[in-house]
Amino acid sequence: MKNLLNKILIFTLAANLFSCGNPKKENKTISNPLYDSTLVYKDYTPKPADIQISRAAYAEKLYGFWLGQCIANWTGLVTEMDKVGNIGEIKTGDFYTREDWGTPDQPSIWSEGIPSDLSENIDFVFRGEDEVWGADDDTDIEYMYQHLLYTLKTSFLSGEQIKEGWLKHIKAEEENYLWVANQKALDMMKEGVVPPATSDPALTKDSIYDNYHEMIDAQLTTEIFGFYSPTRVDIALKMAELPIRTTARENAQWISEFYVSMYSLASAVPEDLSKKDQIMWMANRSREVLPKDSYASKMYDFVKSRYDAGDTWEEARDAVYQRYQVDQEDGYLITSKEIFCNGCFAAGINFAASMVSLFYGEGDLVETIKIGALSGWDSDNPTATWGGMLGFMYGKKGVEEAFGRTFSNKFNIHRTRENFPNNGLDTFENMATIGVYIVDRVVQEELNGGVDLEKDIWYIPQ
Repeated sequence: MKNLLNKILIFTLAANLFSCGNPKKENKTISNPLYDSTLVYKDYTPKPADIQISRAAYAEKLYGFWLGQCIANWTGLVTEMDKVGNIGEIKTGDFYTREDWGTPDQPSIWSEGIPSDLSENIDFVFRGEDEVWGADDDTDIEYMYQHLLYTLKTSFLSGEQIKEGWLKHIKAEEENYLWVANQKALDMMKEGVVPPATSDPALTKDSIYDNYHEMIDAQLTTEIFGFYSPTRVDIALKMAELPIRTTARENAQWISEFYVSMYSLASAVPEDLSKKDQIMWMANRSREVLPKDSYASKMYDFVKSRYDAGDTWEEARDAVYQRYQVDQEDGYLITSKEIFCNGCFAAGINFAASMVSLFYGEGDLVETIKIGALSGWDSDNPTATWGGMLGFMYGKKGVEEAFGRTFSNKFNIHRTRENFPNNGLDTFENMATIGVYIVDRVVQEELNGGVDLEKDIWYIPQ
Protein backbone atom coordinates (compact mmCIF):
# COMPACT_ATOMS: atom_id res chain seq x y z
CA MET A 1 0.00 0.00 0.00
CA LYS A 2 2.87 2.32 0.93
CA ASN A 3 4.58 1.62 -2.40
CA LEU A 4 1.32 2.35 -4.21
CA LEU A 5 0.95 5.68 -2.40
CA ASN A 6 4.55 6.58 -3.27
CA LYS A 7 3.90 5.80 -6.92
CA ILE A 8 0.77 7.95 -6.89
CA LEU A 9 2.70 10.80 -5.22
CA ILE A 10 5.54 10.58 -7.75
CA PHE A 11 3.05 10.49 -10.63
CA THR A 12 1.18 13.49 -9.21
CA LEU A 13 4.40 15.52 -8.76
CA ALA A 14 5.49 14.70 -12.31
CA ALA A 15 2.11 15.67 -13.68
CA ASN A 16 2.19 18.95 -11.76
CA LEU A 17 5.66 19.73 -13.02
CA PHE A 18 4.58 18.97 -16.58
CA SER A 19 1.40 21.01 -16.34
CA CYS A 20 3.26 23.96 -14.78
CA GLY A 21 5.96 23.83 -17.40
CA ASN A 22 3.64 24.10 -20.37
CA PRO A 23 1.64 27.12 -19.20
CA LYS A 24 4.92 28.86 -18.40
CA LYS A 25 6.09 28.41 -21.99
CA GLU A 26 2.65 29.27 -23.36
CA ASN A 27 2.34 32.40 -21.21
CA LYS A 28 5.79 33.51 -22.27
CA THR A 29 4.80 33.05 -25.89
CA ILE A 30 1.48 34.83 -25.57
CA SER A 31 3.11 37.71 -23.68
CA ASN A 32 4.72 38.76 -26.96
CA PRO A 33 2.53 41.61 -28.28
CA LEU A 34 3.06 40.28 -31.80
CA TYR A 35 1.67 36.82 -31.15
CA ASP A 36 -0.79 35.45 -33.71
CA SER A 37 -3.12 33.06 -31.91
CA THR A 38 -4.34 31.65 -35.26
CA LEU A 39 -0.87 30.44 -36.31
CA VAL A 40 1.07 27.45 -34.99
CA TYR A 41 4.63 28.64 -34.37
CA LYS A 42 7.01 25.80 -35.15
CA ASP A 43 10.38 25.07 -33.60
CA TYR A 44 13.27 26.14 -35.79
CA THR A 45 17.02 25.68 -35.57
CA PRO A 46 18.78 28.79 -36.95
CA LYS A 47 21.48 28.41 -39.57
CA PRO A 48 24.62 30.57 -39.67
CA ALA A 49 23.67 32.10 -43.03
CA ASP A 50 20.14 33.06 -41.97
CA ILE A 51 19.21 36.72 -42.05
CA GLN A 52 17.73 37.90 -38.76
CA ILE A 53 15.04 40.59 -38.76
CA SER A 54 13.37 42.12 -35.70
CA ARG A 55 9.60 41.67 -35.87
CA ALA A 56 8.95 44.70 -33.65
CA ALA A 57 11.17 46.88 -35.84
CA TYR A 58 9.39 45.53 -38.91
CA ALA A 59 6.01 46.47 -37.45
CA GLU A 60 7.28 50.01 -36.93
CA LYS A 61 8.42 50.07 -40.53
CA LEU A 62 5.06 48.80 -41.79
CA TYR A 63 3.40 51.61 -39.82
CA GLY A 64 5.76 53.97 -41.65
CA PHE A 65 4.71 52.40 -44.94
CA TRP A 66 1.00 53.07 -44.42
CA LEU A 67 1.66 56.57 -43.09
CA GLY A 68 4.15 57.51 -45.83
CA GLN A 69 1.89 56.11 -48.53
CA CYS A 70 -1.12 58.08 -47.26
CA ILE A 71 0.85 61.34 -47.10
CA ALA A 72 2.22 60.82 -50.61
CA ASN A 73 -1.07 59.58 -52.06
CA TRP A 74 -3.11 62.55 -50.85
CA THR A 75 -0.38 65.02 -51.78
CA GLY A 76 -0.15 63.56 -55.29
CA LEU A 77 -3.90 63.82 -55.71
CA VAL A 78 -3.59 67.61 -55.69
CA THR A 79 -1.76 67.54 -59.03
CA GLU A 80 -3.18 64.30 -60.47
CA MET A 81 -3.77 64.71 -64.22
CA ASP A 82 -2.95 68.44 -64.16
CA LYS A 83 -0.13 68.02 -66.67
CA VAL A 84 -0.23 65.18 -69.20
CA GLY A 85 1.56 66.59 -72.27
CA ASN A 86 0.03 68.09 -75.40
CA ILE A 87 1.90 65.94 -77.95
CA GLY A 88 4.06 68.53 -79.58
CA GLU A 89 6.92 70.85 -78.75
CA ILE A 90 7.07 71.59 -75.04
CA LYS A 91 5.97 75.08 -74.10
CA THR A 92 6.19 76.95 -70.82
CA GLY A 93 3.41 75.76 -68.56
CA ASP A 94 3.00 72.35 -70.21
CA PHE A 95 4.53 70.79 -67.09
CA TYR A 96 5.18 71.86 -63.52
CA THR A 97 8.68 72.72 -62.29
CA ARG A 98 10.17 73.01 -58.80
CA GLU A 99 9.17 76.69 -58.74
CA ASP A 100 5.51 75.64 -58.82
CA TRP A 101 5.66 74.03 -55.38
CA GLY A 102 3.57 76.14 -53.02
CA THR A 103 1.83 78.04 -55.82
CA PRO A 104 -1.89 77.74 -56.66
CA ASP A 105 -2.91 74.36 -58.02
CA GLN A 106 -4.06 74.31 -61.63
CA PRO A 107 -7.09 72.38 -62.92
CA SER A 108 -6.77 68.77 -63.97
CA ILE A 109 -7.85 67.58 -67.40
CA TRP A 110 -11.28 66.53 -66.11
CA SER A 111 -12.09 69.25 -63.56
CA GLU A 112 -13.53 71.81 -66.03
CA GLY A 113 -11.32 74.66 -64.89
CA ILE A 114 -11.60 73.91 -61.16
CA PRO A 115 -8.40 73.27 -59.16
CA SER A 116 -8.17 70.48 -56.59
CA ASP A 117 -10.38 70.82 -53.54
CA LEU A 118 -7.75 69.06 -51.41
CA SER A 119 -5.40 72.01 -51.26
CA GLU A 120 -5.55 75.50 -52.69
CA ASN A 121 -1.82 75.36 -53.34
CA ILE A 122 0.47 72.58 -54.51
CA ASP A 123 1.56 71.41 -51.10
CA PHE A 124 1.56 68.46 -48.73
CA VAL A 125 -1.80 67.13 -47.56
CA PHE A 126 -1.76 65.97 -43.94
CA ARG A 127 -4.21 64.54 -41.44
CA GLY A 128 -3.80 65.70 -37.84
CA GLU A 129 -3.95 63.41 -34.82
CA ASP A 130 -7.71 63.95 -34.37
CA GLU A 131 -8.50 63.34 -38.05
CA VAL A 132 -8.80 60.19 -40.16
CA TRP A 133 -6.91 59.21 -43.32
CA GLY A 134 -9.30 58.17 -46.06
CA ALA A 135 -8.59 55.21 -48.31
CA ASP A 136 -7.95 55.82 -52.00
CA ASP A 137 -7.19 53.54 -54.93
CA ASP A 138 -3.48 53.59 -54.03
CA THR A 139 -4.16 52.02 -50.63
CA ASP A 140 -7.52 50.28 -50.63
CA ILE A 141 -6.91 47.19 -52.76
CA GLU A 142 -3.60 46.58 -50.99
CA TYR A 143 -5.56 46.77 -47.73
CA MET A 144 -8.06 44.29 -49.19
CA TYR A 145 -5.33 41.85 -50.26
CA GLN A 146 -3.79 42.03 -46.79
CA HIS A 147 -7.18 41.30 -45.24
CA LEU A 148 -7.74 38.34 -47.57
CA LEU A 149 -4.30 36.83 -46.97
CA TYR A 150 -4.74 36.96 -43.21
CA THR A 151 -8.36 35.89 -42.88
CA LEU A 152 -7.97 33.08 -45.43
CA LYS A 153 -4.74 31.93 -43.73
CA THR A 154 -2.78 31.68 -46.95
CA SER A 155 0.28 33.15 -48.63
CA PHE A 156 -1.08 32.66 -52.13
CA LEU A 157 -4.49 33.92 -53.20
CA SER A 158 -6.28 31.87 -55.84
CA GLY A 159 -8.18 33.39 -58.74
CA GLU A 160 -11.48 32.51 -57.09
CA GLN A 161 -10.41 34.07 -53.79
CA ILE A 162 -9.41 37.27 -55.58
CA LYS A 163 -12.70 37.36 -57.46
CA GLU A 164 -14.76 36.77 -54.32
CA GLY A 165 -12.76 39.41 -52.46
CA TRP A 166 -13.26 42.00 -55.19
CA LEU A 167 -16.99 41.31 -55.43
CA LYS A 168 -17.43 41.51 -51.66
CA HIS A 169 -15.37 44.60 -50.93
CA ILE A 170 -15.70 46.76 -54.07
CA LYS A 171 -18.92 48.58 -54.80
CA ALA A 172 -20.59 47.38 -57.96
CA GLU A 173 -21.45 50.86 -59.21
CA GLU A 174 -19.75 54.24 -59.31
CA GLU A 175 -18.54 55.99 -57.30
CA ASN A 176 -16.39 52.97 -56.58
CA TYR A 177 -12.97 54.58 -57.10
CA LEU A 178 -11.90 52.19 -59.83
CA TRP A 179 -10.28 53.26 -63.07
CA VAL A 180 -9.48 51.66 -66.38
CA ALA A 181 -8.13 48.10 -65.93
CA ASN A 182 -9.42 47.71 -62.38
CA GLN A 183 -12.93 48.64 -63.48
CA LYS A 184 -12.68 46.34 -66.50
CA ALA A 185 -11.54 43.48 -64.28
CA LEU A 186 -14.44 44.04 -61.88
CA ASP A 187 -16.93 44.08 -64.75
CA MET A 188 -15.57 40.77 -65.99
CA MET A 189 -15.64 39.24 -62.49
CA LYS A 190 -19.32 40.16 -62.23
CA GLU A 191 -19.79 38.12 -65.40
CA GLY A 192 -18.03 35.13 -63.84
CA VAL A 193 -14.55 35.60 -65.32
CA VAL A 194 -11.79 34.51 -62.91
CA PRO A 195 -8.29 36.07 -62.72
CA PRO A 196 -5.94 35.93 -64.54
CA ALA A 197 -8.34 35.84 -67.48
CA THR A 198 -9.45 39.31 -66.41
CA SER A 199 -6.31 40.74 -68.02
CA ASP A 200 -6.23 38.54 -71.09
CA PRO A 201 -5.94 40.92 -74.09
CA ALA A 202 -8.11 38.58 -76.13
CA LEU A 203 -10.94 38.96 -73.61
CA THR A 204 -10.63 42.66 -72.82
CA LYS A 205 -11.27 44.08 -76.26
CA ASP A 206 -13.43 47.19 -76.17
CA SER A 207 -15.04 49.47 -78.68
CA ILE A 208 -12.71 52.28 -77.55
CA TYR A 209 -9.41 50.44 -77.04
CA ASP A 210 -8.14 46.98 -76.22
CA ASN A 211 -5.08 47.69 -74.11
CA TYR A 212 -6.39 47.56 -70.55
CA HIS A 213 -3.55 45.21 -69.72
CA GLU A 214 -1.05 48.04 -70.38
CA MET A 215 -2.52 50.43 -67.81
CA ILE A 216 -1.08 51.43 -64.44
CA ASP A 217 -3.60 49.65 -62.20
CA ALA A 218 -1.52 46.67 -61.05
CA GLN A 219 1.28 48.93 -59.79
CA LEU A 220 -0.85 50.58 -57.15
CA THR A 221 -2.51 47.39 -55.92
CA THR A 222 0.35 44.90 -55.53
CA GLU A 223 3.56 46.59 -54.29
CA ILE A 224 2.79 45.50 -50.73
CA PHE A 225 3.48 41.85 -51.58
CA GLY A 226 7.17 42.74 -51.53
CA PHE A 227 6.91 43.46 -47.81
CA TYR A 228 5.37 40.05 -47.13
CA SER A 229 8.55 38.32 -48.27
CA PRO A 230 11.42 40.36 -46.79
CA THR A 231 14.75 39.93 -48.62
CA ARG A 232 13.35 37.12 -50.81
CA VAL A 233 12.27 38.70 -54.08
CA ASP A 234 11.63 35.30 -55.66
CA ILE A 235 8.84 34.43 -53.22
CA ALA A 236 7.45 37.97 -53.26
CA LEU A 237 7.05 37.78 -57.03
CA LYS A 238 5.30 34.41 -56.79
CA MET A 239 2.89 35.78 -54.19
CA ALA A 240 2.16 38.83 -56.33
CA GLU A 241 1.92 37.04 -59.68
CA LEU A 242 -1.82 36.38 -59.76
CA PRO A 243 -2.85 39.70 -58.16
CA ILE A 244 -0.70 41.48 -60.77
CA ARG A 245 -2.13 39.43 -63.62
CA THR A 246 -5.63 40.28 -62.46
CA THR A 247 -5.21 43.53 -64.44
CA ALA A 248 -1.80 43.52 -66.16
CA ARG A 249 0.22 41.71 -68.80
CA GLU A 250 3.59 42.25 -70.46
CA ASN A 251 5.18 45.64 -69.70
CA ALA A 252 2.57 46.63 -67.13
CA GLN A 253 3.14 43.29 -65.41
CA TRP A 254 6.94 43.64 -65.49
CA ILE A 255 6.74 47.19 -64.17
CA SER A 256 4.60 46.00 -61.27
CA GLU A 257 7.12 43.24 -60.58
CA PHE A 258 9.84 45.89 -60.47
CA TYR A 259 8.00 47.65 -57.66
CA VAL A 260 7.39 44.39 -55.76
CA SER A 261 11.12 43.71 -56.01
CA MET A 262 11.96 47.17 -54.67
CA TYR A 263 9.68 46.63 -51.68
CA SER A 264 11.16 43.20 -50.89
CA LEU A 265 14.74 44.47 -51.19
CA ALA A 266 14.01 47.27 -48.73
CA SER A 267 14.73 44.65 -46.04
CA ALA A 268 17.95 43.45 -47.63
CA VAL A 269 19.66 46.74 -48.45
CA PRO A 270 23.00 47.29 -46.62
CA GLU A 271 22.30 49.59 -43.68
CA ASP A 272 25.73 51.20 -43.82
CA LEU A 273 24.90 52.85 -47.17
CA SER A 274 23.46 56.34 -47.44
CA LYS A 275 19.77 56.58 -48.34
CA LYS A 276 20.80 57.65 -51.85
CA ASP A 277 23.08 54.64 -52.28
CA GLN A 278 20.46 52.32 -50.78
CA ILE A 279 17.96 53.45 -53.40
CA MET A 280 20.45 52.86 -56.21
CA TRP A 281 21.38 49.45 -54.81
CA MET A 282 17.72 48.40 -54.75
CA ALA A 283 16.92 49.88 -58.15
CA ASN A 284 19.89 48.28 -59.92
CA ARG A 285 18.88 44.86 -58.62
CA SER A 286 15.20 45.34 -59.40
CA ARG A 287 16.14 46.37 -62.93
CA GLU A 288 16.99 42.70 -63.45
CA VAL A 289 13.29 41.70 -63.37
CA LEU A 290 12.60 43.81 -66.48
CA PRO A 291 13.09 41.86 -69.72
CA LYS A 292 16.01 43.22 -71.74
CA ASP A 293 13.98 44.13 -74.83
CA SER A 294 10.97 45.57 -73.01
CA TYR A 295 10.15 49.26 -73.23
CA ALA A 296 10.06 49.21 -69.43
CA SER A 297 13.76 48.31 -69.20
CA LYS A 298 14.64 50.92 -71.80
CA MET A 299 12.67 53.57 -69.92
CA TYR A 300 14.60 52.73 -66.78
CA ASP A 301 17.93 52.96 -68.59
CA PHE A 302 16.97 56.22 -70.31
CA VAL A 303 15.97 58.04 -67.13
CA LYS A 304 19.04 56.68 -65.32
CA SER A 305 21.25 57.95 -68.14
CA ARG A 306 19.78 61.46 -67.83
CA TYR A 307 20.33 61.37 -64.07
CA ASP A 308 23.93 60.18 -64.50
CA ALA A 309 24.51 62.89 -67.13
CA GLY A 310 23.63 65.61 -64.64
CA ASP A 311 20.30 66.76 -66.10
CA THR A 312 17.89 68.45 -63.71
CA TRP A 313 14.81 66.42 -62.89
CA GLU A 314 12.73 68.79 -65.02
CA GLU A 315 15.03 68.21 -67.99
CA ALA A 316 14.82 64.45 -67.49
CA ARG A 317 11.02 64.57 -67.25
CA ASP A 318 10.75 66.71 -70.39
CA ALA A 319 13.04 64.26 -72.19
CA VAL A 320 10.76 61.40 -71.10
CA TYR A 321 7.76 63.23 -72.57
CA GLN A 322 9.55 63.88 -75.86
CA ARG A 323 10.98 60.40 -76.24
CA TYR A 324 7.94 58.35 -75.28
CA GLN A 325 4.80 60.38 -75.83
CA VAL A 326 5.90 62.43 -78.82
CA ASP A 327 8.50 60.29 -80.61
CA GLN A 328 7.17 56.90 -79.38
CA GLU A 329 10.62 55.36 -79.16
CA ASP A 330 11.69 52.02 -77.65
CA GLY A 331 8.41 50.41 -78.71
CA TYR A 332 6.19 52.61 -76.55
CA LEU A 333 3.27 53.18 -78.93
CA ILE A 334 0.47 54.31 -76.63
CA THR A 335 0.10 57.74 -78.27
CA SER A 336 -0.65 56.18 -81.66
CA LYS A 337 -3.58 54.32 -80.13
CA GLU A 338 -5.34 57.65 -79.59
CA ILE A 339 -6.43 56.89 -76.06
CA PHE A 340 -8.00 59.60 -73.92
CA CYS A 341 -5.30 62.01 -72.63
CA ASN A 342 -2.67 60.12 -74.63
CA GLY A 343 -2.66 57.27 -72.16
CA CYS A 344 -1.86 59.48 -69.16
CA PHE A 345 -2.83 56.54 -66.91
CA ALA A 346 -0.74 53.96 -68.80
CA ALA A 347 1.84 51.95 -66.90
CA GLY A 348 4.72 53.01 -69.16
CA ILE A 349 4.74 56.80 -69.03
CA ASN A 350 4.03 56.76 -65.30
CA PHE A 351 6.85 54.27 -64.73
CA ALA A 352 9.26 56.62 -66.49
CA ALA A 353 7.96 59.53 -64.40
CA SER A 354 8.34 57.51 -61.22
CA MET A 355 11.97 56.78 -62.09
CA VAL A 356 12.52 60.54 -62.27
CA SER A 357 11.23 61.03 -58.73
CA LEU A 358 13.08 57.95 -57.44
CA PHE A 359 16.51 58.86 -58.83
CA TYR A 360 16.36 62.59 -58.23
CA GLY A 361 14.73 62.21 -54.82
CA GLU A 362 17.86 60.27 -53.80
CA GLY A 363 16.17 58.61 -50.86
CA ASP A 364 14.89 61.85 -49.33
CA LEU A 365 11.24 61.21 -48.46
CA VAL A 366 10.09 64.82 -48.63
CA GLU A 367 11.96 65.62 -51.84
CA THR A 368 10.84 62.41 -53.57
CA ILE A 369 7.18 63.18 -52.89
CA LYS A 370 7.61 66.76 -54.10
CA ILE A 371 9.21 65.70 -57.38
CA GLY A 372 6.63 62.95 -57.88
CA ALA A 373 3.75 65.35 -57.38
CA LEU A 374 5.24 67.84 -59.85
CA SER A 375 6.36 65.35 -62.50
CA GLY A 376 2.98 65.06 -64.21
CA TRP A 377 0.53 62.46 -65.49
CA ASP A 378 -1.07 60.20 -62.86
CA SER A 379 1.01 61.86 -60.17
CA ASP A 380 -0.60 60.36 -57.08
CA ASN A 381 0.50 56.85 -58.06
CA PRO A 382 4.30 57.21 -58.25
CA THR A 383 4.23 59.42 -55.16
CA ALA A 384 2.23 56.81 -53.23
CA THR A 385 4.57 54.04 -54.39
CA TRP A 386 7.74 55.77 -53.27
CA GLY A 387 6.13 57.42 -50.26
CA GLY A 388 5.15 53.96 -49.07
CA MET A 389 8.53 52.37 -49.73
CA LEU A 390 10.52 55.20 -48.19
CA GLY A 391 8.02 55.37 -45.33
CA PHE A 392 8.87 51.73 -44.63
CA MET A 393 12.59 52.43 -44.78
CA TYR A 394 12.23 55.46 -42.49
CA GLY A 395 9.72 53.86 -40.12
CA LYS A 396 7.00 55.71 -38.24
CA LYS A 397 9.45 57.77 -36.20
CA GLY A 398 11.54 58.66 -39.23
CA VAL A 399 8.51 59.82 -41.22
CA GLU A 400 7.44 62.07 -38.36
CA GLU A 401 10.95 63.47 -38.04
CA ALA A 402 11.16 64.11 -41.79
CA PHE A 403 8.07 66.31 -41.63
CA GLY A 404 8.68 67.65 -38.14
CA ARG A 405 5.25 66.71 -36.83
CA THR A 406 2.95 63.86 -35.81
CA PHE A 407 -0.01 62.51 -37.75
CA SER A 408 -3.25 60.62 -37.39
CA ASN A 409 -2.94 56.86 -37.02
CA LYS A 410 -6.53 56.22 -38.08
CA PHE A 411 -7.59 54.86 -41.46
CA ASN A 412 -11.06 54.58 -43.02
CA ILE A 413 -11.16 51.83 -45.63
CA HIS A 414 -14.88 52.42 -46.14
CA ARG A 415 -14.24 55.72 -47.86
CA THR A 416 -13.72 53.67 -51.01
CA ARG A 417 -14.46 50.02 -50.15
CA GLU A 418 -17.05 48.13 -48.10
CA ASN A 419 -17.82 45.14 -45.87
CA PHE A 420 -14.82 45.32 -43.55
CA PRO A 421 -14.93 44.92 -39.76
CA ASN A 422 -15.50 47.83 -37.37
CA ASN A 423 -17.39 49.80 -40.01
CA GLY A 424 -14.14 50.17 -41.92
CA LEU A 425 -12.22 52.04 -39.20
CA ASP A 426 -8.70 50.78 -38.54
CA THR A 427 -5.36 51.98 -37.20
CA PHE A 428 -1.88 51.86 -38.66
CA GLU A 429 -0.74 49.92 -35.59
CA ASN A 430 -3.25 47.16 -36.28
CA MET A 431 -2.56 47.19 -40.02
CA ALA A 432 1.16 46.80 -39.30
CA THR A 433 0.48 43.95 -36.87
CA ILE A 434 -1.55 42.05 -39.46
CA GLY A 435 1.31 42.54 -41.90
CA VAL A 436 3.73 40.97 -39.41
CA TYR A 437 1.41 38.00 -38.95
CA ILE A 438 1.32 37.45 -42.71
CA VAL A 439 5.13 37.50 -42.79
CA ASP A 440 5.15 34.96 -39.91
CA ARG A 441 3.25 32.52 -42.11
CA VAL A 442 5.39 33.26 -45.18
CA VAL A 443 8.65 32.83 -43.25
CA GLN A 444 7.56 29.42 -41.92
CA GLU A 445 5.67 28.00 -44.87
CA GLU A 446 7.33 29.53 -47.93
CA LEU A 447 10.82 30.61 -46.90
CA ASN A 448 11.45 27.54 -44.71
CA GLY A 449 12.64 29.84 -41.96
CA GLY A 450 11.65 30.36 -38.37
CA VAL A 451 9.94 32.71 -35.95
CA ASP A 452 11.53 33.15 -32.52
CA LEU A 453 8.90 34.75 -30.29
CA GLU A 454 11.27 34.97 -27.33
CA LYS A 455 13.85 36.99 -29.24
CA ASP A 456 11.11 38.45 -31.44
CA ILE A 457 12.97 37.84 -34.68
CA TRP A 458 12.58 36.07 -37.99
CA TYR A 459 15.23 33.72 -39.33
CA ILE A 460 15.21 33.90 -43.12
CA PRO A 461 17.32 31.42 -45.12
CA GLN A 462 19.08 32.79 -48.20
